[in-house]
Amino acid sequence: MTQWSLFKLAVIFLTRIPITLTASVTDTDINQSSRYFACVGVCIGLVMALLLWALSLVLPMSVAILFTLGASLLITGAFHEDGFADVWDGFGGGWSQQQKLDIMKDSRLGTYGSVALLVLMLSKFHLMLTLSGNLFSLLWGIVLAQSLSRLSATSLIGKLPYVQLDAQSKVKPVAKSLQLASRAILYLTGIAVIAAAFVCSVLTFWQVIALIVTLWFTRLFCQYWFKKQLGGYTGDCLGAAQQISELMIYTFLVVSLI
Repeated sequence: MTQWSLFKLAVIFLTRIPITLTASVTDTDINQSSRYFACVGVCIGLVMALLLWALSLVLPMSVAILFTLGASLLITGAFHEDGFADVWDGFGGGWSQQQKLDIMKDSRLGTYGSVALLVLMLSKFHLMLTLSGNLFSLLWGIVLAQSLSRLSATSLIGKLPYVQLDAQSKVKPVAKSLQLASRAILYLTGIAVIAAAFVCSVLTFWQVIALIVTLWFTRLFCQYWFKKQLGGYTGDCLGAAQQISELMIYTFLVVSLI
């Protein structure tokens, strides 16, 4: 596949945007498309930021943020939120590794997952509302959160063994390993986004360093948590890592900018 086709494949995987590919897709293509997950996050962030700005012109900020969060769920099909809820259901309700995996692949939503989703969405809403005192920072924060969280989650691929059989998995990972070229493109995208935020005076040099350290510790926590609970990761775990990273980015911005 061409690089443009790989990017479109990444969009298809992470969103509900109606894009078609004429060429047949192989497992190798799917693996290589993960290099553009952070790029897709940039696009999602830009759409959300533009929508929030437009809505804020005619609606109270709290309503604009709520509608923007709702729109993001429609764009992505609540893809990562589903994995987040499944992880909490599995880790909270299962004792053995197999019990946890069985719960996570169940399409029904349990108490742990429901409560975790409620806390997650309320936390996002209030953090974004707190940041809205400076609309420019909030809009940039959305782009940072959407892109860097996907970078953080995708970078977990290859760091842990994949523990769920493809035939049993409800949410399959897009890749079980990251080639050096894919990892380089992934990190370069993150560097470009952070550099742009620095150039636009959204973040100072030391805030950039602190954000990178925060994301590194967040990934380290997710890696330890998944290894302790499952001995590895599943597709649901990657979704949970993305949501946790996104929440930590918003939290960091509130602490550092407000």
